[in-house]
Amino acid sequence: MTMIAAGRLVLPDRVMPGRLTIEGDRIAALEPDPGEATGPYVAPGFIDVHVHGWGGHDAMGGPAALSGMARSLLAHGVTAFLPTAVSAPLARLAQFAGDVRGWIAAAPEDGAEPLGFDLEGPFLSLAKKGAHDPADLRRPAEVGPDGVEPLLDGLRVMTIAPELDGAIALIERLAARDVAVALGHSAATLAEARAGYAAGARSTTHLFNAMTGVDHHAPGLAVAALTDDAAYVELIADGQHVDPSLWPIVLRTKPADRLLLVSDAISLAGIGDAQGRVGTIEVEVRDGRCTIAGTATLAGSVIALDTAVRNLVRAGVPTPTAVFAATAAPADLLGVADRGRIAVGMRADLVELDDTLAVRRVMRSGAWYPGPAR
Repeated sequence: MTMIAAGRLVLPDRVMPGRLTIEGDRIAALEPDPGEATGPYVAPGFIDVHVHGWGGHDAMGGPAALSGMARSLLAHGVTAFLPTAVSAPLARLAQFAGDVRGWIAAAPEDGAEPLGFDLEGPFLSLAKKGAHDPADLRRPAEVGPDGVEPLLDGLRVMTIAPELDGAIALIERLAARDVAVALGHSAATLAEARAGYAAGARSTTHLFNAMTGVDHHAPGLAVAALTDDAAYVELIADGQHVDPSLWPIVLRTKPADRLLLVSDAISLAGIGDAQGRVGTIEVEVRDGRCTIAGTATLAGSVIALDTAVRNLVRAGVPTPTAVFAATAAPADLLGVADRGRIAVGMRADLVELDDTLAVRRVMRSGAWYPGPAR
């Protein structure tokens, strides 16, 4: 089956009016066409590597919840994702890993495609636990290789606080297995953080949040991340987790291809003001802000990547840069070479956007699906 997708094509370095020929599930041809200068934006499908739930569905809720989450995300332009677990007992995390592995083959075609899974914990600092249950936090040294082994098949990203006993050895082990270790939820000194990157960590979990920061007398993980050109940094661009006035500092400090937009969305995303749980922690959503119930502590977000891209562009970030952070950069982090860019031979995973960058419709593997209900 052959079809055409046309409009303002968002390429890594520019927006080009043009036309795409789609054959099956691949882009077969790309041609400039000045006549499409007023057409919709056509971007690669978004890839969310850190998302806990969406639309009332929790990533740790089993196969039916994973399917509901995948369908909810697709409507917002997310064509691929990593279901992400919060800290939990190791047996519960092994169950989550098994659920995802068993579900992948049966994942719905009308949903975002799973590329494995992400574990945000349990090897996190108690001092920077955020919305993770302190009872579930562990030190790598006390768990050992046997305790981690059931989690490795399908594991693509894992957050680790590098200062914990045994963390460096675990980072080295995971890096050797091609897991993208992200440093985060950490009280590390600058030296401890740099040791984590030197051991093989490649990314940084929600930059500035739940980590040592940019103190001019005691620089910490945020400084290590911003000054290491090889390290990716996640940004939750909801305007809650990081004040927008800091976004230009991140973009001026990091190479553009090392910025990762993530949602860190929870199951309550997309359903308005509500109360629920993140793992065992009671949370509440009020006016687009999710916190631990009765506190001001943030507990994930309630946006998807379409909102994150719009927010960056509204803040003055060029459209190709914002889109790259939600598409090519996460694909590169995962070593996935067949998506994340508009080019001949790439998968036909696309998102069509209006002039405000709102999602109109989404293509996954050459088939169109509707955007969010308006």
